[in-house]
Amino acid sequence: MTLKISSPAFAHNEMMPEAYTCEGANVSPPLTWTEPPAGTKSFVLISDDPDAPDPKAPKMVWVHWVLYNMPPETRGLPEAVADEALPKGTIAGTNDRQHAGWTGPCPPIGVHRYYFKLYALDTMLPDMGHVTKPEVLKQMEGHILAQSEMIGLYIRKENIGK
Repeated sequence: MTLKISSPAFAHNEMMPEAYTCEGANVSPPLTWTEPPAGTKSFVLISDDPDAPDPKAPKMVWVHWVLYNMPPETRGLPEAVADEALPKGTIAGTNDRQHAGWTGPCPPIGVHRYYFKLYALDTMLPDMGHVTKPEVLKQMEGHILAQSEMIGLYIRKENIGK
């Protein structure tokens, strides 16, 4: 069985609803995933945008969400999940707005792609506190049993037609 992440709020490669962005309530989208492979000890979820700042001339990958040490029995996250309501043991890393937790899309120009990458690991990572994506990726090396991703798209209203 293959690990698969999805959202009941938007389909893969489709537009994300405004509620999850800077033009809406800026809350995290609901996510669900399938049964992980045997031996899974934790999940990592990373959401990022490889199109920053301009999809026609990307210069960086902007990190929106980093979660690690989600328990292996977790099969999703509800909409607007607060850090204190994350599954027991889950740690929120630091995003590129320099805070822990979700920060929604707010692209300055064009349609951006927002990746939601889920990793099933054969270990629990050390408690590193509110670390960044590169630090989590480094700790994950050699421990990934399976991974899945989905993409949501978004363009700010003021940029439609530009």
